Amino acid sequence: MSALDFLDDELAALEARHRRRWPRVVSSAQGARVRLDGREVVSFSSNDYLGLAGHPAIRDAARDAVARWGVGAGASRLIVGNTEVHEELERALAAMSGTPAARLFNSGFAANTGLLPVLAGPEDEIFSDELNHASIIDGCRLSRARIRVYPHNNVSKINEMASSGRPRRRLIVTESVFSMDGDRAPLAELRAAADALDAILVVDHAHGGGVDDPAEVRAADVVVGTLGKAFGVYGAWVAGPVALAGLLWNRARSLVFTTGLPPAVAAAGLAAVRLVSGPEGDARRARLRARIDQAVVGLRALGIEVPGSAPILPVVVGPDDATMWWTERMLEQGLYVQGVRPPTVPEGTARLRITLSADHSEEDVGRLVTAIREGLAAGGVVRST
Repeated sequence: MSALDFLDDELAALEARHRRRWPRVVSSAQGARVRLDGREVVSFSSNDYLGLAGHPAIRDAARDAVARWGVGAGASRLIVGNTEVHEELERALAAMSGTPAARLFNSGFAANTGLLPVLAGPEDEIFSDELNHASIIDGCRLSRARIRVYPHNNVSKINEMASSGRPRRRLIVTESVFSMDGDRAPLAELRAAADALDAILVVDHAHGGGVDDPAEVRAADVVVGTLGKAFGVYGAWVAGPVALAGLLWNRARSLVFTTGLPPAVAAAGLAAVRLVSGPEGDARRARLRARIDQAVVGLRALGIEVPGSAPILPVVVGPDDATMWWTERMLEQGLYVQGVRPPTVPEGTARLRITLSADHSEEDVGRLVTAIREGLAAGGVVRST
């Protein structure tokens, strides 16, 4: 008898509920086509929306940086792990975000869990959308503030939920594009609510950054962005006033107490920011928009209603086992669409999370729609109809 025997029981319980997860193995560069578990597939599961993860200019930037800076940062950026390329990337991120300053973090999760406890504490109040990402939820918890979870995108509830007493500070926190639903926050309404409550509006722009015009989140006081999605690299940033960037150096535990982002990753991020901000970024966004429109038209023709403003198209199935039936069936046809189950999404809303890339072809999206049509004919069910 071991004190760790419970681990097997926990895994068995997950298996029984069709919720045990394990990673598949990719043996190629990321892209619209990948080699997954030994077979070539068209991937509709990556967040590499602009198809930059394997871009030659970004790979060259990383290679050249390794030759100059080596591999690891060696220490926290506050000690000896802060290179010129980290500083240059932060300046580029601030310029792109239209803010006075930006502070680089190792991941989006680290950014949210580092930022929110800096902005709020036990004497404060945070209003958080019920569908916010786990990193926002954990960041709110770590702040020890009073947390008010409001119904998804229901801004009118924020005023109703506000405490009668005046807290020291109030925050409203939302994603700009919601990662599992592909819909958008009503940022203008949230800005008005924040003004009425004298609150700080924090917007996580992870799934909109690089795809949307940066001006779309200018309503926010603080913006969190990530380099690991449309920019095709890794890392994240917080954009806002100079004083915030300075306080993050001193109070954000996920920034202070960790080794800095590898210089080669920072160099790749800098190359990606330049690409995304230039003519090639415009061309890739146009291609992505065309593929989104094609997929939306095709799915709606099947009676499947999906949002169409972002490259995330959720097809809600409902039961976990039925969702994974779809994933396996489509994989047999050379298409990889990840089935997403609770606790990532609410109970009873397991889904196919279709994500599109600028590198998908018209033929790729046509195959996707055909596979779903044939799956429905074979008895597959979806709830998004």
